[in-house]
Amino acid sequence: MKQFYTLIFLFVAYFTFGQASPDKYDYFVQFNGNQLSKKVSINEVLNHPILTKYISKKPDFDLRQYTSIIQLDQKITIHGNFLDSVPFYQVTIPIKNKEAVTQYLIEKQGANGKNSTIEEFGKYAVFTPSGVKRSFVWNDNYLVVFELTKRLPTKFYDSPGGPPILNDPIVATETYEETAVEAPQVYDVPQAPNPPKIAEPSVMRDEPMVADVPAGSAETAEQDYLYDGNPYEEYTAEQAEFDKKLAEQQREIIKGLFENGFTAPSFSKINASADISSWVNYGGFMSSFYSLYNYPLALFGGYDKYLPMQKNFGNFIKGINLDFYFDNDNTRIEEVVEYAAEIASVVSKISDRKINKNIFNYFPSEKPLGYVSYHANTKAALENFPSLMTELFQNPKFAKEDITLITDLISTIVDEEATAKLFDGDLSAFLYDTKEVEVMTKKYDYDENYEEKITEEKVKKDIPLFSVIFTSTHPTFGDKLLQLGVRKKVLVPNGNSYIIAGTQEYGDIFIVKEKDVVIVANTRDYFGTGKGSFAKEAKKDLSKNYISGKLDIAQTVKTFGKKAKDSELDRMTKISSQFSDVSIESPKKLIDNKLKFVFKLNSFKSDKNIILQTLDLAEEMTSK
Repeated sequence: MKQFYTLIFLFVAYFTFGQASPDKYDYFVQFNGNQLSKKVSINEVLNHPILTKYISKKPDFDLRQYTSIIQLDQKITIHGNFLDSVPFYQVTIPIKNKEAVTQYLIEKQGANGKNSTIEEFGKYAVFTPSGVKRSFVWNDNYLVVFELTKRLPTKFYDSPGGPPILNDPIVATETYEETAVEAPQVYDVPQAPNPPKIAEPSVMRDEPMVADVPAGSAETAEQDYLYDGNPYEEYTAEQAEFDKKLAEQQREIIKGLFENGFTAPSFSKINASADISSWVNYGGFMSSFYSLYNYPLALFGGYDKYLPMQKNFGNFIKGINLDFYFDNDNTRIEEVVEYAAEIASVVSKISDRKINKNIFNYFPSEKPLGYVSYHANTKAALENFPSLMTELFQNPKFAKEDITLITDLISTIVDEEATAKLFDGDLSAFLYDTKEVEVMTKKYDYDENYEEKITEEKVKKDIPLFSVIFTSTHPTFGDKLLQLGVRKKVLVPNGNSYIIAGTQEYGDIFIVKEKDVVIVANTRDYFGTGKGSFAKEAKKDLSKNYISGKLDIAQTVKTFGKKAKDSELDRMTKISSQFSDVSIESPKKLIDNKLKFVFKLNSFKSDKNIILQTLDLAEEMTSK
């Protein structure tokens, strides 16, 4: 009966590997060479002086050698799974012809020599270098680098009987029960036109299986060989058997991918208009993280079992896109977070805040060196917190009644209306300028008896001028908190403001509360009236975005570089002459349950792609 079930499991596993949905990947990265090649010449990049100069010292890094075999104006992809029953990664590269790859592997990778041989299968060829698990597979159109990344589990055993018995190439679980054998799961890996032929399954037996080791060499197999080149790990017979079965699986999977014609992988979540587009399954990523740290966490008395389960994170966030754009005058990174529908509804309420207009009265009239302004609906966050926690801590270790009790307790104790008024959700920070001030500093020294001696002296130093502004509409709490600070001598009254004790080194940081606006700053010189050009521009940006910010690179470098060393000032000046500013923003509105975050680096120049501009700058900064 065991043999029958093993055969069924093998059949299901191999069949589903070839027929898996392409939307089941845990991560997918696509280099859109067809898009990027329209913006910048790949040859210009690879033959840039700074790269050729580096290559002359590091010839193994010469990327130009790949241009003879790779079609760089086509799509190159990297994808795989973290914790599927057969985790893997696959790199798919369009090539110019099969013969060029064969020649490259012979010349550069030692194929057909001591480093293993190339296996020809008619429509495709396979090369697996000696001592490694990854395989190079290629036909007339594509080169694929493929590896199954399943590893023999760490030796933390739930069973007093020690390590598991590897009776089947599919059965290799992360934790083990002494009397249970885990059935394989469905493989979420690349599609193949037809499933590969099923290899003869191993016969399940009760005694351990060992690798085929020549007589008299068992001790050598146990002690002398290295595991993956690691001198601190013994390559045991158990590991040898595991690797042997994994290699068999890998050969069968490769056969399934190529035997009836290879189809390049694609993914619906990839943005074809981006120069580089990537996507990660958040739930899969968290599962990988939990698996990696599961055993260390378990050392703390088993409390890891009460942490939020990784699958619940996946119920919150479906996936995260990260797209890169390289244009002539800017580089842009867009992060798009896709939430589950019910979570997206909550996030939409939190991000769509109506800003307290009084905060603009304390924005500077003219553009500062840098600023960031964040506005979220604190009340909506507090109101939805219990339901979010209920979803996050759905764990069989907790009784449903316990979760309900905890969330009801939170809802009872926390008055969302009152608590939200302590910090309504408006927060802005500004960097204005620098100012030379005379401050008292402590100097630490030792006397002739080696006892510490502390002296104070006045020194001149440049300090940054800044302010942090937020809103609090609670009628009494803010004033009571300030009075508490005075009683505890943390705050010193100074007219209509309070100086924070012990901050003289930064130019006397003070707190001002005017109606429902609280300001923490070390200067009053830049407060506007809400009618300046900058305030007007900020209002416009914040009407669409819940986060908006910008740093003027050129002016900031000029301001902070006044007393820099000549060598540092030279580098800073080159950067400031190349790039104008860096900005961030995140729209209030979610589209299709997706929240976008945009990072943008702007250049003064527009006659050359920003990749080449960056290489030019790097060459100039390292030329001396």
